[in-house]
Amino acid sequence: MISSKRKHAYVPVIVAGILITGLVITGFTQAPEQLPRTARANYLQYCASCHGEDHDRFAARAWVYGNSLDEVTATLKYGRPAIGMPEFGQAMSDAEIRELAEYTIREVAQVPDVIPSSFNVQDTVRSMDLKWMLEEVAGGMNIPWGMDFLPDGTILVADKGGKLYQVKNGQQTEITGVPKVVVRGQGGLMEVRVHPEYKKNKTIYLSFADGPSADKINTTIVRGVLHKGQLTGIEPIFHATPDSNSGVHFGCRMVFDKDGYLFFGIGERGAMHNAQDLTNHSGKIHRIHDDGRIPSDNPFVTTAGAMPSIWSYGHRNPQGLYYERSTGVIWENEHGPKGGDELNIIRKGLNYGWPVVSFGINYNGTIITNDTAKAGMEPPFHYWTPSIGPSSLTRVTGDRYPAWKGDFLSGSLSFEYLERTLMKNNRVVGRERLMPKIGRIRNVVQGPDGFLYIAVERVGKVYKLVPVR
Repeated sequence: MISSKRKHAYVPVIVAGILITGLVITGFTQAPEQLPRTARANYLQYCASCHGEDHDRFAARAWVYGNSLDEVTATLKYGRPAIGMPEFGQAMSDAEIRELAEYTIREVAQVPDVIPSSFNVQDTVRSMDLKWMLEEVAGGMNIPWGMDFLPDGTILVADKGGKLYQVKNGQQTEITGVPKVVVRGQGGLMEVRVHPEYKKNKTIYLSFADGPSADKINTTIVRGVLHKGQLTGIEPIFHATPDSNSGVHFGCRMVFDKDGYLFFGIGERGAMHNAQDLTNHSGKIHRIHDDGRIPSDNPFVTTAGAMPSIWSYGHRNPQGLYYERSTGVIWENEHGPKGGDELNIIRKGLNYGWPVVSFGINYNGTIITNDTAKAGMEPPFHYWTPSIGPSSLTRVTGDRYPAWKGDFLSGSLSFEYLERTLMKNNRVVGRERLMPKIGRIRNVVQGPDGFLYIAVERVGKVYKLVPVR
């Protein structure tokens, strides 16, 4: 139930075929006592945003904690914090939870291992001002998470399961020597980033889940030398604290700025308080030298007890990080809870508010905070409600997509499309959903050739967007 104290609601409207976002003021009143809801209604209310309206995200997935009626009932009632599953004991009665468990077991049993997409990758794709075709450039993966480019145009693709690939002239090969990663929940092999001086040092960076034991993990960053398809000289340069058994909110996008500093985001690991606690790394954006050393001008270097790598804090789960070379600005997007995904400009030493302020609520419908703004906390540049589940972030430059120049692109994990955020005079002026139902787009980047590339989960492929004149 939404508290009567909460005054802001974020709603989309359609104008001339574009999804335009706006802030409206509403006055909520206490709702009357409601009759028990159907299992289907409760599923749509509490479960569909993560598992799909038709249970499609259960496809080819095992039940981690068992699929007996008692086991699923316990999962729904008490949650499974280690994998980010919230508890719904406060949101539904015991009878409703049991009915939802029965419904879920029955429906999931009918989900095929492979669900064909309604999106045809062979078709010419149209937006309101552009046409393009998709050209497959890599495949055979599960969740292609990270992408970057070597100076000669070779594409590096990191698959969450722990494999790293290189793609050149249509040939895809696996790179050997990749460190072992822990694959749990949202964690695994995540980003790959090429050193700005790669031509001289042949160095690349990887971020992944790791730790001293299987139940004590967090995000690790290493660097190594890539030579003839092999990664050697692996050197850890960062490991986030605290380690935990949580399978959620690892971060971890990485970008270099023009001065060679490495910026990266670490999620709060499913523990909200971490984001406001400067004595740990979680829920923060960090800045380090390329070898892991701490820059002397970082904002909390002289703050007693604070982690000196912190650049900004109060973040929930950063999923996109983009360095704008022309302005020196770092843009970030992050997952909110149920509602309140954010687009932020990252500035030195600022507090971005989570969980003290938020435009979202808990997955079980309870209130996290009644505040959407507070003195001393940076408001989002833009936010999404309902959540789109933004994944990665890039800004279109160059002339291959002239109508999109200056706009931001990000995958929508929740709704399986490419989110276009229209910008004018450094303001968000609209939105457009591109390629709906193509699948969960985990990454979108603009290559050195000026083309846009997307990495799509489940089909495990990377596509190039080729404009059609």
